[in-house]
Amino acid sequence: MLTLQSSSLPAAEPGNHPGILKIFACKCPRCRQGDMFIYKNPWNLKKTMKMNVLCPVCGQPLDVEVGFYFGSSYISYAFSVAFSAATFVAYWILISFPFYNNHIFFWIVFNALLLLALQPYLMRLARTVWLAFFVRYDPDWSIHPPEQPERTNKDQENNW
Repeated sequence: MLTLQSSSLPAAEPGNHPGILKIFACKCPRCRQGDMFIYKNPWNLKKTMKMNVLCPVCGQPLDVEVGFYFGSSYISYAFSVAFSAATFVAYWILISFPFYNNHIFFWIVFNALLLLALQPYLMRLARTVWLAFFVRYDPDWSIHPPEQPERTNKDQENNW
């Protein structure tokens, strides 16, 4: 098991409280500074979901238990529905949907292409938000050690 010494962790900067918007940058929800993913580019499709085992800043385990990130599919679905609703309203306001022609089909194609292009980022964001439901921000993360996961099985780690 990989553990970090408290002396090897960088000290927290006083007065520096990163905001909740750091989640959109896919930062660790505990310290809001470390990257959750090894590669920063979500559109490198072969490496888009490669995650760090531990947060490189605070040492928070990012693989909490086997199958933990299955729940992030609900978050990804909610983001996709919210994005589709937003593009529908924007399309309606900017272009409008007259009922006598096929403008709604243009929106469907436009929305599908946008969702397809944004899917790698939305999948990463969904994992970050899902982990943030279970791991709270700790402004004193440098003096509080992270909780170690109880139910991990290295043999079953990537069997999904």
